[in-house]
Amino acid sequence: MPPRKRSSAGQGELPGVSSTKEIQDILWRAADKLRGSMDAAQYKEFVLGLVFLKYVSDAFEERRSQIGKTLEGISEQRKAAFLDEKDEYTGENVFWVPPIARWDHLSENAQSVQGGVGKLLDDAMDAVMKENPVLTGVLPKIFNRDNVDQMRLKELVDLISDARFTGHGDRPAQDVLGEVYEYFLERFARAEGKRAGEFYTPASVVRLLVEVLEPYEGRVYDPACGSGGMFVQAAKFVTAHAGRDHSHDIAVYGQEANERTWRLAKMNLAVHGMDSKGIGDRWADTFVTDKHPDRQADFIMANPPFNMSDWARKTDDPRWRYGVPPQSNANYAWLQHIVSKLGARGSAGVVLSNGSMSSKQSGEGEIRAALVEADLVACMVALPTNLFRTTAIPACLWFLAKDKTPQGAKALADRRGEVLFIDARAMGTMVDRTERVLTDDDLAKIADTYHAWRGTKSAKAKGMAYDDVAGFCYSARLQEIARHDHILTPGRYVGAAEVEHDADAESVQERIARLTKELFSDFDESERLQAVVREQLGRIRG
Repeated sequence: MPPRKRSSAGQGELPGVSSTKEIQDILWRAADKLRGSMDAAQYKEFVLGLVFLKYVSDAFEERRSQIGKTLEGISEQRKAAFLDEKDEYTGENVFWVPPIARWDHLSENAQSVQGGVGKLLDDAMDAVMKENPVLTGVLPKIFNRDNVDQMRLKELVDLISDARFTGHGDRPAQDVLGEVYEYFLERFARAEGKRAGEFYTPASVVRLLVEVLEPYEGRVYDPACGSGGMFVQAAKFVTAHAGRDHSHDIAVYGQEANERTWRLAKMNLAVHGMDSKGIGDRWADTFVTDKHPDRQADFIMANPPFNMSDWARKTDDPRWRYGVPPQSNANYAWLQHIVSKLGARGSAGVVLSNGSMSSKQSGEGEIRAALVEADLVACMVALPTNLFRTTAIPACLWFLAKDKTPQGAKALADRRGEVLFIDARAMGTMVDRTERVLTDDDLAKIADTYHAWRGTKSAKAKGMAYDDVAGFCYSARLQEIARHDHILTPGRYVGAAEVEHDADAESVQERIARLTKELFSDFDESERLQAVVREQLGRIRG
């Protein structure tokens, strides 16, 4: 078989690799090369690490080509010096890639290198990290191990060579990689099943949190950041509403307890051109070692582990202002930790299990009542089932706010002493037999309802005013919530949806009569078919 032709760096697209979808297909086939020889959690690291390495190499070569075009007419010696000037790359937010980590070198030497392709890749990862301090300790050095099939790894390198992240018209390589990376995180989440909850929150749920909170600028915090999806979506929100030049108007902070997931988050932020220093230089348990003890956030978005019983509990922790959470369940530990991190006008969106809205076990009811009476709860949203492929536990959203006043010049609606309840259980569309997603219309309806209730700038721009809608949303006073024993399940407050009477609709009696007639007709047909079958069987026996 003749060798495949590869376009030189910066010279446009590869033949047949012209879209993000085709790149995704190529790279998923690459993942299949390792499927079966290791579990999903392992090959996730292998593939995403190599995808990242391919991207930084493509971006480096594209920048090198751009520099070269500006140096026409000068001596080769001076040209070479300019091409190797590190600042010419890092100044344009392009990672410096040393020669031994450039993809052409890896591809050309994958077959012949002594020690196998795994050693070549580990050395490349090490070299990139040494040249780019922000990536220190982030890239996986897991390729040169006894349990790694070096032949399959070589085939993986060959396949990834066919995916190019540059040369896609006016689309930056960073955007192309960002889409590919998010696609892979979702696919790996599906492959891993329940364990994926450690690193992946469904995209529509993340978008809903962001659309409701509207984090235009300020400090964004996530105490259980997984692979960093909340941060990435927040940056996308800013870019979509204020332009790419404003994408750095937010600063992200957080931490992650799982080492592998922390590495994914660091890579994910780097992929999207975001500063990852805010998630620390090491993974850590939020309850054991708070990496941001004095940090006050403008926005907090979190999907902490549901109903976690194995957590580091200290009864004298100053974060437990509203009651000591039980050892058996960390839901109210997460909520109180988040409250402790909110700035004077901060707001938060938290994904928790439905049980958090009504549980009375081990003092949870008292903690919930204290949070409500402190006027910290702004909105509760009941989510539809099947949004989370990784768990069957039904979920809800808590939206917290430190300041429900009009906030001066913002001229918001005064919502002190009120909580908005939204019942979204009937929303969403099933994309297969087991998974549901919230559509753009669903997200807009929920977010617009909250914005209208709060009287935000975006709601005023659309001319929206808030009204209770039976069966969907209701604004309750704290006194009413107290009468319900501080249970926060939206269904208790929104009531039943109004049903329009259809004059042409059949009555109950008419429907029963019609169905009974159809049933007896089916019985008669069944008897007829039985007689036919008996007759045919009798002929066969005769």
